[in-house]
Amino acid sequence: MEETETRVFLSNEQHQLEEEPQLPSSMVISLYLGYFLARWGARTWEFSVALYMIYLWPNSLFLTAMYGAVESGSTAIFGPIVGQMIDGMSYVKVLRLWLVTQNLSFIVAGGSVIALLLVPDLKSQNFPVFATLVVLTNLSGAIGVLSTLAGTILIERDWVVVMSEGHSPDVLTRMNSVIRGIDLSSKLLSPVITGLIISFVSLEASAVTFAAWATITVWIEYWLFIFVYNGVPAILQSDERRSLRLSSQTDIASQYYVLLLTDENTQSRSGNMRILERISESSFVGAWRNYLNQDIVLPGVALALLFFTVLSFGTLMTATLEWKGIPTYIIGIGRGISAGVGLTATVVYPLLLLRLSPLRTGLWSFWSQWTCLSVCVGSIWVEKEKIASYMLMAGVAASRLGLWMFDLAVIQQMQDLVPESDRCVVGGVQNSLQAALDLMANLLGIIVSNPKDFWILTLISLATVSLSGVLYTVHLYRIRKHIFHLEKIPLLNNFFIRNYST
Repeated sequence: MEETETRVFLSNEQHQLEEEPQLPSSMVISLYLGYFLARWGARTWEFSVALYMIYLWPNSLFLTAMYGAVESGSTAIFGPIVGQMIDGMSYVKVLRLWLVTQNLSFIVAGGSVIALLLVPDLKSQNFPVFATLVVLTNLSGAIGVLSTLAGTILIERDWVVVMSEGHSPDVLTRMNSVIRGIDLSSKLLSPVITGLIISFVSLEASAVTFAAWATITVWIEYWLFIFVYNGVPAILQSDERRSLRLSSQTDIASQYYVLLLTDENTQSRSGNMRILERISESSFVGAWRNYLNQDIVLPGVALALLFFTVLSFGTLMTATLEWKGIPTYIIGIGRGISAGVGLTATVVYPLLLLRLSPLRTGLWSFWSQWTCLSVCVGSIWVEKEKIASYMLMAGVAASRLGLWMFDLAVIQQMQDLVPESDRCVVGGVQNSLQAALDLMANLLGIIVSNPKDFWILTLISLATVSLSGVLYTVHLYRIRKHIFHLEKIPLLNNFFIRNYST
């Protein structure tokens, strides 16, 4: 009887797999290609801007940290609002807003940088013009990154999940890995190519190339994403559900507003109470309240804390390495190797999920990252500057495997546990929180702006990463009531068996 039930179950399972609809390969490839073009521009700017700023103001991290503060501050403040805006718009409107704003902002930023580089003595000759161009670069770059956030939420947190619905969980895992691989490939290759252009041509040439890229690719990206939108029924159906939800929410909001006006006209209420009520109903506060009520809040905070660090090939570390005399193309290659190591996470992560849950995969991934970052702290006490710099780069590069597997694990937990109606809002708040902590790291860079004192930032960064690990470990313990399966380790397993038998 048991064998018959097993055969029936396996037969039904096999029949379901056979009937499972396949995603059209042309749609999947178009999605990946459009995302690659968008991420390439964003990753190129992310690497280049640190080199531009350290060139404009040598021997100081001030301009570099100031740009990072403006960028991350804007994302921290407006991130939740961007998430709610996306949730309140059709997919086509989001695409237009994202692609036009991102590429136009990058064109303006590139043009401002070109103007600054063409007049090397502009700071001493005409400081108001210099300051104006720097501010324009900062603001346009920040707007470009903020609009990039809209695209990231739309593709990573929404479309990928929608496209994988009705398929086995492996499809979502595979698509997450490919999307992350595309991002890391852009992070790997764009700095190498940009570094070669800067080292063997000029900084000006790299800025012109960046602006030209943004001008050309915006049209290709839009065409690819519209092709996916029209060709995947699940996305069209999700957009219809979104429209129905929005119309019902609009009706409820209108009724509430009428009741509120009536209540205000019939009752004498203090002005402070009305202000507090409206603040509590604001999109910003509502988005944060939604986020804090989710089951994945601790993993989300743990992931966000990893942004409060200089131990990455970000603007501050890149500028510091440049100041220490490491050639630009070497920095680009180092960043490329770092991204290449992270790229292996997209291969290793699905393999680990064959044996472990996303929750436990995140634990092992995190602490492997922490172990590699301890090498960066060790470089502080190395006397030879070049060796210390290469130790710093090696520790950061090696840690990327654990970092990106941890990132994938947390994102998959969010995709699994956050309801469809909350995905964009939660994604916006998550990115806002990450940007707020990135802002704090850049503010530290402004305070400790001398590259000689980079060791202080290194120690603070490892302490923050350690706190992140503690939070995630506590979350796992709350769910599983244990941290490790000690009985599965062979030596300890024999010990437990011996004690139990005794």
